[in-house]
Amino acid sequence: MPEDTDSHSYRSVDTLLGLLQRGRGLGALQAAADPTAAADAVYACVRTDWRWDWLVDEHRVYLARLLRDLALPLAPVAAALATAEDHDAEEVAGILELLALAGSAEARDILRAYIRDGGRWLPVLESVSARWPVDWWEDLAGVARARLADGDDPTPWAKAWEHWGIAVPTPERRPPKPHPLAGLTNAELLEAIATGSEDRRTDAMYVLHHDRDPEPGLVPLVPSLGTADGRHSLPLVTGLLAKLGAHAMPAARAWAASDTRWLAWEGLRVLAEHGEPRDVPGLLARLERDWADRAWCGPMIMARGLARQGPEAAGAVPLLRRFWVRTPHPYERPAYLRALAAIDPAGLDEAYVESLWDCQAEARLLAVAHAPDRPGLPERLAHLRDDPLESPEVREAAGARLAGPAWGAAAEAREAARRGLE
Repeated sequence: MPEDTDSHSYRSVDTLLGLLQRGRGLGALQAAADPTAAADAVYACVRTDWRWDWLVDEHRVYLARLLRDLALPLAPVAAALATAEDHDAEEVAGILELLALAGSAEARDILRAYIRDGGRWLPVLESVSARWPVDWWEDLAGVARARLADGDDPTPWAKAWEHWGIAVPTPERRPPKPHPLAGLTNAELLEAIATGSEDRRTDAMYVLHHDRDPEPGLVPLVPSLGTADGRHSLPLVTGLLAKLGAHAMPAARAWAASDTRWLAWEGLRVLAEHGEPRDVPGLLARLERDWADRAWCGPMIMARGLARQGPEAAGAVPLLRRFWVRTPHPYERPAYLRALAAIDPAGLDEAYVESLWDCQAEARLLAVAHAPDRPGLPERLAHLRDDPLESPEVREAAGARLAGPAWGAAAEAREAARRGLE
């Protein structure tokens, strides 16, 4: 998405709103320096969910912290909840839900009022019943019974309905039928992939992916596993190649050089995971292309591959820094920081310090492990350790670092083990 002045686009990273949209720690720090001036930008991020990928980009804790730590009035948040629809309403409610857990009686009252009168009351009630103490919502049973109507779709396993004894139909679950190709041998499955219709090929790949050990015989067939128009790979190709792992080498080098875009991408994915120093130019060229195209989903894969080569990938450092600064996809930001640390860790102190305020818990974990000892660090670590908004993992890590230097070596070992699993 381009950086421009469109209200639905990301603003420049040189602006406070642009930083807050990206969940950057620098945005939180700048906002704290002048809460009054930052208020409009914070409320804008509450009203509109700018996340690049709703499944993995985190923002609720980040925004709840901004509202709390800047002591911003919650009336604009209540107004946003009252007028928001569908997804946006649930996101605003989620921020208020966290604030209530952190001690805001006003946030709790806003959500209780919304459950009584709001449009998206049902998912909000089910969410708070899962996370709040029972006595915060138990008295809303009459409201829930009165508001439930034909056509509503309550979640059968939501805590509220079980607690109140309100019967919610559970969908019938039938045992899965055996896959029609489950009885074929690997050789027969490979034959189906080589010569069958697109549906039969997909079915055969499903069995290989879910029920069989890695099958190296698939490797010669990979270039043929595209859709009829040649624009995309067939379903499960990426998963099958991940399962094959190093078995896909060295064929992946030929795939990476292909003019067929999906095949080149799959080849680069394999090289990122299993390549050698000689594969660095290809990975770097893809990272350069992603930057030119402002492609924000996927560069982390190239970053991980380059990180595996350490200083051999020094040419990637400027690009990795640019991606870390500008990506609107905060889920990928920790990968760029790890890659920089593996290739050339010089000058990362400020990035680690900033990441103590990042929206992604994974970034905050990295920062807790690696932020340099300097004035203010103990106070920030204590805040993370004690903050009820924080994830359990970050709270534990911050407390462990504060407890003594011995934790540093253990943190490095855990980080090395985690990288080994990627």
